Amino acid sequence: MIRARMICCLLLLSVLWGGCQPFPTPTGSISPSAPEPTLVETPALLSTPSPSAHSLRVSPGLPPSILESIHLPPGWELTSSPQHAEITLTVSTLHPLAQWVYVLVAPFPTVADQLSFQSLLDLWTDGSIPEGGPTTLLVSPETLTLLEALWGKPSPGVKIIPSGELLQSAWDQQSAWAILPFEELQPRWKVIAVDGQNPLHKDFRPDQYPLTVSLGFEGDSALIGELERCCGAASDQPLLPPTNRPTSKMATVVLTGVTALVRGTAALMGQFGMDYPARDILPWLQQADILHISNEVAFAENCPNPNNWQGLAFCSQPRTIQLLEDIGTDVIDLAGDHFADWGKPAMLYTLQLYRQRGWQVYGGGENESLAQRPALFEVNGNRIAFLGCNAKEKAYATAGPDSPGAIHCDWNWLEPAILDVKAKGYLPIITFQHQEYYEYKARPALQEDFRRAARAGAVIVSGSQAHQPQAMEFAGDAFLHYGLGNLFFDQVYSQQGTDQAFIDRYVFFDGRLISIEILTIRFVDYARSRPMTPAERASLLQTIFAASGWVRDSQVK
Repeated sequence: MIRARMICCLLLLSVLWGGCQPFPTPTGSISPSAPEPTLVETPALLSTPSPSAHSLRVSPGLPPSILESIHLPPGWELTSSPQHAEITLTVSTLHPLAQWVYVLVAPFPTVADQLSFQSLLDLWTDGSIPEGGPTTLLVSPETLTLLEALWGKPSPGVKIIPSGELLQSAWDQQSAWAILPFEELQPRWKVIAVDGQNPLHKDFRPDQYPLTVSLGFEGDSALIGELERCCGAASDQPLLPPTNRPTSKMATVVLTGVTALVRGTAALMGQFGMDYPARDILPWLQQADILHISNEVAFAENCPNPNNWQGLAFCSQPRTIQLLEDIGTDVIDLAGDHFADWGKPAMLYTLQLYRQRGWQVYGGGENESLAQRPALFEVNGNRIAFLGCNAKEKAYATAGPDSPGAIHCDWNWLEPAILDVKAKGYLPIITFQHQEYYEYKARPALQEDFRRAARAGAVIVSGSQAHQPQAMEFAGDAFLHYGLGNLFFDQVYSQQGTDQAFIDRYVFFDGRLISIEILTIRFVDYARSRPMTPAERASLLQTIFAASGWVRDSQVK
């Protein structure tokens, strides 16, 4: 039996290696009356299962993750031979076992957010280039085989690229997009919604998404019935996970820019309600599993009325904390410049308010030791750590051995702290309250610190200080965003660019960062923002991508 299994495994691997070549396929597209699609393949080397075992074959066009996920019951063996397979797992809506989600992706610095399925199908079948879409569609040999069975023979606009080369090829061309299985996502890809459905979102409906592929059994009906009873989708021990996109392995983290519930922002909250600033962007914030807020200002019981405020020493009235409650805050970044403005009593009172609500804090605290501690989370198996500090002059960071405040950036403690949480299995998110300036590009002082945090092991490095949107970059496996702009602050009319901002949504899956979604907002008054229109969003993204060095534009500052 052991020898037979070894032979089967070796032959199965030979088929997978051979599966890197395109296969002959039917022509035409699937219509409602068309027969069930079948994956077409070249003859495989024969492998004969043990006489006492039943044999299951996996169609070569299915992704490698399926082979890795199969759990065969006793008395069953895998075979690579169509002639000896009693049952085949393939693309089929008959005897359904699982739904495998594929994604349409583009290089990260892509302005377009969505495409209709009909436009995608037209590109596949006759090479029609959609407006604002790709000129070329890239697929791996395995994905080609699967999609040919569904959509027919592809046009010359579809190029076959080995799976490991898809990302670099797309970035080299910029106008090339790709289709790949959900589990192969990585941050340098941007996920493109198809017919309004985005697999990164919590309201995603796989049954309404055109790139959801149904996997099922074909073959001996009696044996199929036996497999369905012991290992079907509804069984306790299914042969295959029901999907490659289990929400039980996903976590969404939302990072935001400056919050300061003072002056004009607080005045309008008093006039129109505590929830007024977030009314138009509330779902983006509430749907996060972990919502990060960089609240720079302490709450004080003796805080005066915010109207006609004089000076730059700030406090927030305690009632305004309701806004942070309403949006679903989970973690507070305390490294802001103004935390100590109203003195020690206000800082300690603020920390008490946060802890009463179960919110974690980092980047500041009752003393230096507590301020250096990370905020630790675990969501659906994804372990995430927040660390942060104030990188301006030491006067902005008052945390000391016996005094509260923001913590000053010092690599003597920050770098070991990043390494420590990384060693404990956490994915580090580092936020800097860094030097402020009003331009889109990243300055060398910021780049030096952000890149050093990435080298230490951070997966995300984000600037909490900026009052306008700023550049981004990838450094190794890390994503660096130098400034998001304001979330809740009344600077809308102070400088060019301060009426714009980013909200960054990060998606973690199975213990790694797989995708980044950059949300864009525009302020309509001193307190409230709204999602940008498509034209506004396109203009800002083009500006930021140029400032990031991804698009040639010497006019960006």
